[in-house]
Amino acid sequence: MLGSVGVVYGDIGTSPLYAFRQAVMAATDGEIVTKATVLGILSLIVWSLVLVVTLKYIFILLRADNNGEGGTLSLTALAFRALGQRGPIVLVLGVIGAAMFYGSSFITPALSVMSAVEGLNAVSPVFGPYVVPLTVVILAGLFAIQSHGTGRVAALFGPITLVWFVVMAILGAVQIYANPAVLHGLNPYHAVVFLSQNSWIGLITLGAVFLVVTGSEALYADLGHFGRKPIQAAWIFAVLPALLINYFGQGALVLRDPITVADPFYALVPQDLLLPMIGLATIATVIASQAVITGAYSLTQQAIQLGLLPRFEIRHTSEAHYGQIYMPRVNTTLLVGVLLLVLMFRSSSALASAYVLAVAAAELMTTLLGVIVFWKLWKWRLPLVMLLMGPFIIIDCAFMLAAMLKILDGAWVPVLIGAVIILIMLTWRRGTHLLRQKTRRLEIPLDTLVNSLERRPPHIVPGTAVFLTGDPAFAPTALMHNLKHNKVLHEHNVILTIASADTPRVPDEDRVTMTQISPHFTAVRMTFGFMEQPNVPKALAIARKLGWTFDIMSTSFFLSRRSLKPSPTSGMPVWQDRLFIRLARMASDATDFFQIPTGRVVEIGTQVTV
Repeated sequence: MLGSVGVVYGDIGTSPLYAFRQAVMAATDGEIVTKATVLGILSLIVWSLVLVVTLKYIFILLRADNNGEGGTLSLTALAFRALGQRGPIVLVLGVIGAAMFYGSSFITPALSVMSAVEGLNAVSPVFGPYVVPLTVVILAGLFAIQSHGTGRVAALFGPITLVWFVVMAILGAVQIYANPAVLHGLNPYHAVVFLSQNSWIGLITLGAVFLVVTGSEALYADLGHFGRKPIQAAWIFAVLPALLINYFGQGALVLRDPITVADPFYALVPQDLLLPMIGLATIATVIASQAVITGAYSLTQQAIQLGLLPRFEIRHTSEAHYGQIYMPRVNTTLLVGVLLLVLMFRSSSALASAYVLAVAAAELMTTLLGVIVFWKLWKWRLPLVMLLMGPFIIIDCAFMLAAMLKILDGAWVPVLIGAVIILIMLTWRRGTHLLRQKTRRLEIPLDTLVNSLERRPPHIVPGTAVFLTGDPAFAPTALMHNLKHNKVLHEHNVILTIASADTPRVPDEDRVTMTQISPHFTAVRMTFGFMEQPNVPKALAIARKLGWTFDIMSTSFFLSRRSLKPSPTSGMPVWQDRLFIRLARMASDATDFFQIPTGRVVEIGTQVTV
């Protein structure tokens, strides 16, 4: 449980730094803070945490695991399996959800770290000009250490964040003890009255209140690392109580001294303890940012395996923990985006306004995917599914509507980032489909070629040749060019297909299947889960157990390297053609991605128009 505390909290655990402040500022718009306003906001916070996080995510969606894994794309793969095909509706829902998660991933580190560092303003206004530069230094340092991994310090994440929650609870409890009347905010009546009496302002406030639940998606995505029960226990017994006590403590303080609304979190802290608290808050927000960065790596790896993104370089930073990875391109993109956001918005209040829309959209997509899984995979009756999930769809839509009011205040930024990601994913998927169709028209069926070669074989040379292909029904391009230019056929030829499953991991017994096509040809299919990085040499060791005898030193891997050129008749606009070609050039080399021994690889170049 202790380890899961460090990850479960994510954005949720650091949201007291800014969420209550943003909600009160949205509700009052610079006017006097009233008791009814504070109680209404606290009631909205309580029931948002109870309904959205506790009920929807903790007790319902955490059960929708894909062989133990959670997250948007994991749920998308589960929905694919439920429908028996990778249909367009599920694909669009998954792509939008993943893209919006990426969009929010740029803001989370900037918002959380800056909100912690802004505590220096409570120490002395002299520190004000140093908040942005210090935030930039901390974030640059965080991204700089990613290539070295976080295994050595990860063991400290749980204890540190547990201290963070205990301290938050103590600070809040002191103020609640001084003004216990604030506990009336537990009554949902105050939320209903507040929204009914403040229609427009109430909707704007609802968008700010959504900040308290923005880490829900990260919580679901971490299911595979810790399991459902530890996450549930950490949330119910540690995270949720600490958050509620702190929020109510802030409310009690603002009721007693309305001037503290400018920064109610740090106003809870005694003056002598401000600097240590700022240090603890900064460490907590760095850990929260680390969880988001790791989540972005994991999501990218899943997207690659599901065919939504090109093969980006993946480096493993730990020999003991396979899941600890580092992706240079993703890390650099996040770093540049995060620093730009810090320099653009320059305050956590401005960043908070930009945050909620992307997260609200991601949560709505997750809810809709959950409906498909419960209905089609779990075989629940549709009326029962809608009775359970319908209220959450309404809540998510209400939050989205409220968040859309912040479009001009910066909410367009993560949405724009998400839109770019959606364009990239759909372009890559469409481009690879068109490329596959085009090459298929130029290729001949494998059976036809094999029969011809068996009847009139060319010169046979000793050794084994492995030809990688995406479609085992057709002769690989590398095989055709080898026959055309070298005019030889190896003694043993393997047509190797590497496939991705709709499950996170594939057991070794299902990893490799072999089919003897002819005396000289064998078809081998290797299957990897969407959470695994393909490793051909290890899979070959499994093939050896199945009876395939080969010597790696006399085996050559033939790969086709395509040079892509835009074509006006490709089926995509020219600009999209060029984007696809650019993405293809960014892709990691197949030799490295599939971990094939470089000394045994033969690459044959071809030129294709798309």
